[in-house]
Amino acid sequence: MAQSLAEAYLQVTVFVAATLFGFYFLESRLNFNVFEFFQRHKSWQVPIAAFLGMLPGCGGAIIVITKYLRGGLSFGAVVAVLISTMGDAAFLLLAQSPSDAVSVFACSLVAGIVSGYVIDAIHGPVFLRPKEGYAASEFRYAVRRVDSQILQSLWALTLIPGVFIGIAIAFQLDVSVPTELFGLDAILWVGIFGSLISLLIWTNSSTNKLAVSDLISKKNSDKIREEDKSNIGDVFGRVLGDTVFVTAWVIFAFLSYELGIHFLDFNLESLLLLGAALVPLIAIVVGFIPGCGPQLMVCSLYLSGVLPFSAELGNAISNDGDALFPAIALNPKVAIVATLYSAVPAIVIAYSYYWLFE
Repeated sequence: MAQSLAEAYLQVTVFVAATLFGFYFLESRLNFNVFEFFQRHKSWQVPIAAFLGMLPGCGGAIIVITKYLRGGLSFGAVVAVLISTMGDAAFLLLAQSPSDAVSVFACSLVAGIVSGYVIDAIHGPVFLRPKEGYAASEFRYAVRRVDSQILQSLWALTLIPGVFIGIAIAFQLDVSVPTELFGLDAILWVGIFGSLISLLIWTNSSTNKLAVSDLISKKNSDKIREEDKSNIGDVFGRVLGDTVFVTAWVIFAFLSYELGIHFLDFNLESLLLLGAALVPLIAIVVGFIPGCGPQLMVCSLYLSGVLPFSAELGNAISNDGDALFPAIALNPKVAIVATLYSAVPAIVIAYSYYWLFE
């Protein structure tokens, strides 16, 4: 459990927080309204979403998902970002095999853009989108009051070293230190403490909803800032509120995965070593599992030479990293349908490569 808490924070939370900070800073401090931009340039929603998904980590994809839930993007953009994102496994592949990473990123980006446009052409831009007024009545304003300045300060102070440690871990750098506390490495304690603080803030905040997914209105952010700047109008408050929300779901996923493996005595690695023709399909199915843990395993097996490139390619396209958690929490139907759609290009591309080159 301690390992899962640490991994959730150091492999996911710190990157989500860093990405959201950049996004909210751009939106709030530079007076750039992303909602209005997407409304003015609807034809660019899909490629922009795919590009954000292609960025290593899950932060860009989470931004797209939450913007869709707020009513600002088409369903095709959601499919595009889920296809193009590789989650935290992108850091590992980029560090160990940059040329393969570029190939995977390029394939995922193109597949995401093409699939996104096809989905919008078939279903239209408002497919599965929450209806106007739904978020207003259901979620109201996403006001996350964290009255404790101590908790806010502890979270911020833990995040600073956490970002550097997370980057080092993502690129497979040695971050071990000789100092131990109660038998655990000091680095591990940073992750555990960060997760516990995040959970404490999440359970004590005034709402469990995402700031960017509340009111379906392009004036949402402006209204909230005008009514109460102490809530989510400031960059730090919005980053804190949304990050702890995602963290809670990621921790749940990490623990569920680890406990499931332990009690069911299930060996995912052995499953991936079945007949050659089934390996890409199994890797694609593994990609459906929310979270980055299983995907990191697939990437590691590929880098060690155990799995073929077709399996890694299929998994990279089908996996959604941690980006699905906001959708699972707020609109499970969107999460399920988008995941199923992402399987189509994953199967086509993975098996095309398998039959042509392997």
